[in-house]
Amino acid sequence: MEEVDKILIHSLTQVGTEVGEEVQTVKQFSSELIVEAVVRCLRVIEPALGNGLSHILPPGMSARFRLGMSLAQACQDLGYKGEIGYQTFLYSNEPEIRALLMYLVEKLPRERAESSDQPAGKSAVLQRSIAAKIRAQLAVPWIPPSCRAPLLCRSQSPGLTHSFHAQQLSLPHNLALSGKNIPKEVKEYCDNFLPPVTAQPSQHAFLPASLLERNLAEVSSVQQWEAEWNSQGLGSRLNPEEYKSRKRQRLQKRLQDQLRHCIQQGPDSQHALRSSSDLADVLRSFSGGAGGRDVLTKGTRFTHTEKFTFTQEPEKVVQQMQTAANALPASKQSEQDIQARQEEEVTSLQQELDQLSSRVEEVTSDMKKLTVSMTQVSDELTQRELGNCEEEESVRVKKRTIELLPDAENNLPKLQVLVEGSAKRIVNLASQWEKHRAPLIEERRKLKELWGSRELESTRRVDELRSLHDKIRQAADEARKKEDLYRQLLTEFENLPGDVSRSAYTQRILEIVGNIKKQKEEITKILSDTKDLQKEINSLTGKLDRTFAVTDELVFKDAKRDESVRKAYKYLAALHENCTQLIQTIEDTGTIMREIRDLEEQIETENGKKTVSNLEKILEDYKAIRQENSALAAKIRDA
Repeated sequence: MEEVDKILIHSLTQVGTEVGEEVQTVKQFSSELIVEAVVRCLRVIEPALGNGLSHILPPGMSARFRLGMSLAQACQDLGYKGEIGYQTFLYSNEPEIRALLMYLVEKLPRERAESSDQPAGKSAVLQRSIAAKIRAQLAVPWIPPSCRAPLLCRSQSPGLTHSFHAQQLSLPHNLALSGKNIPKEVKEYCDNFLPPVTAQPSQHAFLPASLLERNLAEVSSVQQWEAEWNSQGLGSRLNPEEYKSRKRQRLQKRLQDQLRHCIQQGPDSQHALRSSSDLADVLRSFSGGAGGRDVLTKGTRFTHTEKFTFTQEPEKVVQQMQTAANALPASKQSEQDIQARQEEEVTSLQQELDQLSSRVEEVTSDMKKLTVSMTQVSDELTQRELGNCEEEESVRVKKRTIELLPDAENNLPKLQVLVEGSAKRIVNLASQWEKHRAPLIEERRKLKELWGSRELESTRRVDELRSLHDKIRQAADEARKKEDLYRQLLTEFENLPGDVSRSAYTQRILEIVGNIKKQKEEITKILSDTKDLQKEINSLTGKLDRTFAVTDELVFKDAKRDESVRKAYKYLAALHENCTQLIQTIEDTGTIMREIRDLEEQIETENGKKTVSNLEKILEDYKAIRQENSALAAKIRDA
């Protein structure tokens, strides 16, 4: 039983039961430890049953009885068929507790057992410990502060709480992971001016929420991309970069179509004109082609103004700042004068910046208006050119017709000959087309079949690629888990004492296996001997009955004629009866011996149930209940 108890203790430890190092067998389990072990097993097996039960044995006797009854009912609801009640937990005995714990351990989910036998790294161990701590705190019932014991004051102290408020964070590693060339200015800003993550939120209490929100956003974006790539990207037969580029082009084209449709509706007011100019500007920013650059590189008044604004003014501002820095007084002036001059300079610079901003806005609005007007004029010019081409063709046909009218009698036969020649030429061309059309149709049919077969092959390969992608992801997850397991096992191996020998454990296991095999062989031999002996007994009994029947018949025939034979017949009958009684006595003796052994085993079992100690505990609990009742009665009388 020691090996069984060690396995039980190990399994209970894995589900969160705090078993002391001095506890080596189930016999050493206290009532508090039994209640904790059963409640934690119930929480793992059936959370609906275990979450409402406390794993801490309350101090009051009435509360203990209620908890014991609740645990017994929960175990019965779980399917336990053994005898169980509140006495199983408060006045326990070793066999009942061992049977109950073995049943609960067998009911534990296999995933839980595998995860407990195979830890998945330090992070998983930390997560399990955090989850166990949270479950333990949630299982403790809330008690008002005025009624809390010192232990509950530590576990239910009113700590500071903060609302979950997330803020935007700027992380430089996202730029490095994007695969794009980082501008020098951005890199300098990240190195010298970007504050650390802990200093970016407005309040330090918002930092955990902001980090969790940022991490969740990144994880969800990666998952969405993987799902989209597995569902649509693989079917497009493009690599990821081409798929992203084509998707970006589709979105830009859709936006351009929508914006162009809005622009072509025609603005009826100044507000509509401004909106359409804004849309036109957005269209130019989306186009990004040579046309947009040509417009910007034309030597117009607006482009020159824009260049002057964005190239000359910053230099002027820098010169003004340098002049102001050189003109700063020496350290002899007071700090107030310096601060006043700085405020004046900031005010003047702000005014200049506002003026420049207003000029830029005016120029931008003019550019937008002119761009919209130019676009409208270009569209009208294109439409008019198309109309002119159609009218020129119509005029040309009418002119030729008018030229033929004066000599209509001579021109009609000529036109008739031309029409007949055109008809013959059309018929000839149709026959030639039929000759070329048949092989082309056949070739088209073959190409279509070939395309269909290639399409099927491509679809099959896409499916194989998708399945391989899933297998690769599963293999990567399994490799990651095994790597974490390897690191965890390596850490445990390094923490093991040096005097522990693997060969000793192996030798002990081999000895246990050898003893089990030897016991099985002995049991098999005893069963075989018992069967042989039973067969021999049955054979001898049958032979005895047959011999007695023949002897009785022969002696009975002679007993009618001879007195001595008659006496021998009486002796034979008496001998047979005595032998039968002797056999029956031997069988009764064996039965009594078995009953004696059973009674001795029951006596040993009752001795192992700690009946005396349980009776003493029951008496103590009875006295405690009477004291509680007396105290309650006194309080009622005083009230």
